[in-house]
Amino acid sequence: MEFDLFSIAQILWRRRILILAVTLFVTAAAAMYAFFSTAVYQASTVLRPPALNDLDAINRSVVYSLPPQDALMRVGASLESYQTRFDFFKQDPELVLAYKTHGKTLEQGFEKFNQSLRLVQSDTKKEKSLRKNLEFTFNYDDGLDGARVLNALVAYAVENERSQIETELKIIIGNRIDEVDAKLKTAVAEYGAQKESKIARLTEKDAIHRAQLQDELKGIRVQLKLRREARLAQLKEAISIARALGIRKPSTPSSMADDIASTGSVIKTEVYNQQIPLYFMGYEVLEAERDTLRKRSSDDFTEPRIAEIRKKLLMLEANRNIEMLKARENEMLFLEGIESLRAEDARLKNVKTDLQNLRIVDVDQLAVSNPDPIRPKKGLILILGICLGLIAGLVIALCRGIFKLRMRYVHQVDLDSRVLSKTIAAEQLA
Repeated sequence: MEFDLFSIAQILWRRRILILAVTLFVTAAAAMYAFFSTAVYQASTVLRPPALNDLDAINRSVVYSLPPQDALMRVGASLESYQTRFDFFKQDPELVLAYKTHGKTLEQGFEKFNQSLRLVQSDTKKEKSLRKNLEFTFNYDDGLDGARVLNALVAYAVENERSQIETELKIIIGNRIDEVDAKLKTAVAEYGAQKESKIARLTEKDAIHRAQLQDELKGIRVQLKLRREARLAQLKEAISIARALGIRKPSTPSSMADDIASTGSVIKTEVYNQQIPLYFMGYEVLEAERDTLRKRSSDDFTEPRIAEIRKKLLMLEANRNIEMLKARENEMLFLEGIESLRAEDARLKNVKTDLQNLRIVDVDQLAVSNPDPIRPKKGLILILGICLGLIAGLVIALCRGIFKLRMRYVHQVDLDSRVLSKTIAAEQLA
């Protein structure tokens, strides 16, 4: 049995009613699905990185850096976060009522809501954009204000990230301030130790100097005493010699010689290259000096160095440097090398940590309600129903026609074989 296009066309034409019926049936089924299935709508919003001036306040703080693209990625991560979505879902009564149907738990309703959200990063090569953007879409059933939900979720995630950034900034600044305060306390403690060490060194230096002056004073006094005793011994010896020579008044060696006769006026001049012995002073003068030396109670006035030592000892009774060190009230003014720390501490305390007006993302396109559902696509479904119904009708009609032709062919072959058998049998009997 052979088939050609003409035979196939004849088979299909004979069964055109069947083809039309199948096409109408499939098209009717597709139409029922298109018009009676639940319509699904889609809302979308586009997020862009914020402008540089929006983040200038936080970036100028130096302690915290947030580039625009990083700020966008943080918001995107928050929008993708399961916990962020679940927290938003729980606090929105409309969502809970829409997704928590009878017999489902809150978590099961949230899973359906979570699966209807989709966050994608735009392809900058295709969109010819210099910055990467985020597109956030939400598929929802009829009766739910999807645009409101999507915009509210974006605002919730942005507020969460803004609050998190504010908390991080406060913690970082607090840690920096604690670090600076610790350095200042260390500097104060170091200054206190240095001041005490300096006072101790000055006190020790004064004590050593005072002891040295007192030792020098004792040595000078002993020296003066020994000198006075030596002088008394000299006087005693000179007095003894003067008495033996009978020198009572001061005299000279020439006065003891024989008188020299001279005429006229005579001027006597004595030139000696040696010191005149002490006993020529006469014992009266020498005894007077001896008695005076014996009555002397102190030899201090005879040595100028003693007055100088007393002056120095008097000045050492009070060290003005030590007094001023102890009298300092505001020691912070005298700390060296902490100007930068104090400036940093003042700067950190003046950093603005209230980020209520911080804009970390630019909502380029707010979500709006779309009157046209994304599915089902009624026109497309009807066209597909007609095409599939027609194809199915053609296949069924062709299969049915081929099957009947096959059965006829088998029946004809069977009849021919029977006739042939009868003919052969009749010939054999004849």
